[in-house]
Amino acid sequence: MKIALIQQHATKDYEENLKRGIESFHQAARSGAELIAYAELAFSPFLPQIPAEPGSLAKAEPIPGPTTEEFSNLAKQYGTVVILNLFERDGERTFDASPVIDADGRLLGVTRMVHIMEGPGFHERGYYVPGDRTDFVYDTSVGSVGVAICYDRHFPEYMRFLGLQGVEIVIVPQAGAVGEWTEGIFEAELQVAAFQNGYFAALVNRVGKEDVVHFSGESFVVNPHGRVIAQAPQGEDFILYADCDLSLIPETPAKKHFLQDRRSDFYSKFGLQD
Repeated sequence: MKIALIQQHATKDYEENLKRGIESFHQAARSGAELIAYAELAFSPFLPQIPAEPGSLAKAEPIPGPTTEEFSNLAKQYGTVVILNLFERDGERTFDASPVIDADGRLLGVTRMVHIMEGPGFHERGYYVPGDRTDFVYDTSVGSVGVAICYDRHFPEYMRFLGLQGVEIVIVPQAGAVGEWTEGIFEAELQVAAFQNGYFAALVNRVGKEDVVHFSGESFVVNPHGRVIAQAPQGEDFILYADCDLSLIPETPAKKHFLQDRRSDFYSKFGLQD
C-alpha cells in the first residue's frame, strides 16, 4: 500500500488552505497513493494556540458537511482512502475529529480525540470535548486503519487498544512544534508502539510559523518492526510517500509473540483493564 502524508502550512484563509490541500490530493493520487492523510486542523490556523474566546467555537463544522463532501468526491474519483482532521461541531459540542473516507467516497466513521491537552500554545480544553466514540478502527479498501489524534499517541493504553483491534496502520494527525520534544523522542515513541503492537504508524504534522506556535513538519512513517522508513523535512510543505507492505505484519514479533502471550488474567488482579 502506497500512502501519502500531506505536510502543509496554514494561513488564516481557510479557502486558500483547502485549495492547496486539494491540489496536493490530486498530486498524491496521481502519483499512486492509495491512502492520503492530513495533519491536525490542516485547513485552518491552529485554533487552540490561543485560548478560546466568545465566537471561537463558531468556526467548527459539521461532519458530514461541505469539507467531507469535497473529499468524498475526490476519494471516489481516484479510488483513494482519505483521513482528514477537522474542528467538528455536533449540536452544542465541539471535537477534534478525524473523518475516515473509503475509496468509494463513503464516510466510514469519525474518530474524536479522547485525551485533551492544556498548556502554553495548546489551550485545547476550551475548544474540545473529550471524544465519546467507541469505534476506532475502520475496514477500508486498502486495509484496517486506525486513528490516534495528536495527544492520544502519548497514551500506551490507547495505542495497545488499536493493536488488539487488529489495526494494520495507525494514522496520527499531529500539531507538533519546533523544539517541543527531545530530539528523536516522537519517532521513538511511535517506533515502540508499532513494534509492540504489530502495525505501521504514520504521523503527519503541521508545518510553519503561526501566531504563537512554530510547527516543525518532519512527518514520518514507521513499520511494525519499529524502523522509520520515510521522513519529511523540517520547515517546508512536503508530500511524504511511503510503501507499507501489510503482508509483513503477521510475521512481526508482536503478532507472533507479544499479543499472544499477554496475561489478561494476571493484569486483572491489579485492576488493570484488558
